[in-house]
Amino acid sequence: MHLIDWIIIALYFIISLAIGLYYYRRASSNTEDFFLSGRKLPWWLAGLSMVATTFAADTPLAVTELVGQNGIAGNWLWWNMLIGGMLTVFFFAKLWRRAGILTDVEFVELRYSGKSASFLRGFKAVYLGLFMNTIIMGWVNLAMGKILLGMFPEYVNNGNVIYYLALAMFITAIYSAISGLWGVAVTDAFQFVLAMVGCIILAIVVVSSPQIGGIAGLQDKLPDWALKFTPQIGGETGTSSGMGGILMMTVSTFLAFIGIQWWASWYPGAEPGGGGYIAQRMMSAKDEKNSLLATLFFQVAHYCIRPWPWILVGLSAIVLYPELSMADKGLGYVKAMNDFLPVGLKGLLLAAFFAAYMSTISTHLNWGTSYFINDFYKRFLSKGKSEKSYVSASRLMTIVLMAVSVFVTMYMTTISGVWAFVIECGAGLGLILILRWYWWRINAISEIVATITPFIVYGVLYFGKFDVKFPETLFIIVPITTIAWLVTVFITKPVSNEKLSEFYKRVHPGGIGWKTFSIKHPEVIADRGYAVLFIDWVLGIILVYMFLFGIGKVILGAYLAGVIYIILGIAAGWIILNHVNYLGWKEELQKK
Repeated sequence: MHLIDWIIIALYFIISLAIGLYYYRRASSNTEDFFLSGRKLPWWLAGLSMVATTFAADTPLAVTELVGQNGIAGNWLWWNMLIGGMLTVFFFAKLWRRAGILTDVEFVELRYSGKSASFLRGFKAVYLGLFMNTIIMGWVNLAMGKILLGMFPEYVNNGNVIYYLALAMFITAIYSAISGLWGVAVTDAFQFVLAMVGCIILAIVVVSSPQIGGIAGLQDKLPDWALKFTPQIGGETGTSSGMGGILMMTVSTFLAFIGIQWWASWYPGAEPGGGGYIAQRMMSAKDEKNSLLATLFFQVAHYCIRPWPWILVGLSAIVLYPELSMADKGLGYVKAMNDFLPVGLKGLLLAAFFAAYMSTISTHLNWGTSYFINDFYKRFLSKGKSEKSYVSASRLMTIVLMAVSVFVTMYMTTISGVWAFVIECGAGLGLILILRWYWWRINAISEIVATITPFIVYGVLYFGKFDVKFPETLFIIVPITTIAWLVTVFITKPVSNEKLSEFYKRVHPGGIGWKTFSIKHPEVIADRGYAVLFIDWVLGIILVYMFLFGIGKVILGAYLAGVIYIILGIAAGWIILNHVNYLGWKEELQKK
């Protein structure tokens, strides 16, 4: 690191703070401005904020590790989540915006009634906003600490890395507390562009180096398995050899990922039906159409734009650092930064990593604070205060949440298995999060049962030492959880008719699950055209996978195949946009 590198990093922090100060007044009026930008975000800014949030400091390292172990096909461990993401785009984005609530946890008392609804809302606010949120931020902190340790071994060690992380978190907390979601979203856009520019530059520099010799040289030096786009189905799950190889899946594992996980399991940022900070961005959009387009843009950017620079560095790391163990393949990214970036570019890429890190942390601070203030403090502890007092409490809580996450980080030593653990402990919850929008009979008690049952079943499987591993555990946890909450639905009282009518008139979800209420309230123009939405869902999946594969093929020199894939993706996108414009026109006509 030279003086110019440090100047670039300092400029990055100054710009981030300046954006926060600029949006101070916009965030100070009320909690809707502070947490939802006054519901005025355009689709491109809301979408950029979504994709920036899911681009954390650990993401390039995680992709490098997957590629180092299983080649390009290793990315199917997260590419499969697109199916659920596209479901959110077409079936839920407009509903979240239409609900007119401040957080997705507030939805609980919009949809359900009674003490069980109040309990579920308070429990989710604390569980998700404090417990789960600080664990996720600790995870992100550990990844950023690994980068700092790799980049600055002469300054940073295991004993003092927490102080550097605390300083970065403090700066992030300050601009998040000052500016609310307006500042967070605009800073996210700046940080995402910076992070992607840095990652693209690194990929170009590494692939163009004499050690690699360009794309042709990379392909010549790599084993065949590293360049395959799809896993091999059949045989035992794992790699084809102990030293790395094509990702292999048993038929049951493949079905668990493709047929169950995307709709059955809750996972932060990929909740079935939307939720968390994704729902926050959908609810902050200017209108329903902007909400849908923002979520669609997020899916395209998340799966098509971001991964390929990381994949190229990951493939290069297989050639450059064959001595890295399977567990340490992710460190190839940090090694490439150290070994190949010249003066200036090293500072730029480190600033890019800070950008990825801070965009994730700022969102989690704002999102977690929204749960605590809106769904716990304001709802149960301090009712009837002025909006400005709640904004002041939100700013204070942002700093407190930052301090708690630093404390949690000090006691975290590994994130191994956290991904699988979170999915398993939310297995079976996903279906009820989808159906509560489309079936009137779902109630708060059934959602409580769906939330608790996976923990119990997971505990029995783990402590009972049953020889079942993830993802095959989903074949056990999901059916038991689903049966448990379905039985609960039919043996407990439904939500009151008054509450259901209120929800139907406000959200007008439509579908066969609300047929009784559509007859009762003929004045409500409920959503229609679900066949079109289903077609768009399938086309959206085709759109993203075609662009993902097409860009990859073009990069690797298979131009004809790449162009064909991209043309198919463009065709799917053209049909979707025509449907979106048509449905939007119909809605405007109905309102008039």
